[in-house]
Amino acid sequence: MPDLFEIMESCRAMRRLKPDPVPDALIQRILQAGTCAPSGGNTQKWRFLVIKDRKIKEGVQVWYKRAFDEWIGPRYRTSEPPPGVSKERYLRQLEAVSYLTDHFHEAPVWIVACLVDDPHPGRASGASIYPAVQNMLLAARALGLGATLTTRHLFYEKEAEAALGLPPGVQSYAILPIGYPMGKFGPVKRAALEAVVYQDRWGEPYRGGT
Repeated sequence: MPDLFEIMESCRAMRRLKPDPVPDALIQRILQAGTCAPSGGNTQKWRFLVIKDRKIKEGVQVWYKRAFDEWIGPRYRTSEPPPGVSKERYLRQLEAVSYLTDHFHEAPVWIVACLVDDPHPGRASGASIYPAVQNMLLAARALGLGATLTTRHLFYEKEAEAALGLPPGVQSYAILPIGYPMGKFGPVKRAALEAVVYQDRWGEPYRGGT
């Protein structure tokens, strides 16, 4: 198994997944990794819904695709690539996003990351669920499984959560489609540190590398 830094540096968003079943033992390890994460006040109000039922996934995929058609696809086609990403690579990413859109329901396993009894859902709430999500993404990578963090269903939150069968008082924050990847893991492409890190004052160059 690769070491932690190698896992982080090669944890690409894997959007093309094989439909082959994933052993329950591996999903359990991923979930266990999620529960090792911190949460606000150690309240552990996270809940993880494992979805294998294709009919449920198809019910969510309708809204997932609608969000792509109305919002995500047009944004990709009109936006400039992020720092450090070529236009060609950006268009390849769009192809992968489009593929996931059409095949979202075919991923063998989904993990829906939720919070319960959150009286003020918002930016602060993410601190109690997204560390667990990242732990699960890294665990999937360590086990040779592909996954990606997606929140697109939240464009149609009520409809998607109804399709998921979530009860009142439960909010979903992410869906992780998980399966064996069609492609290969490799170095992630990110902007250089000097483009995103400042020191002491906003906009002042970071001097840690000098």
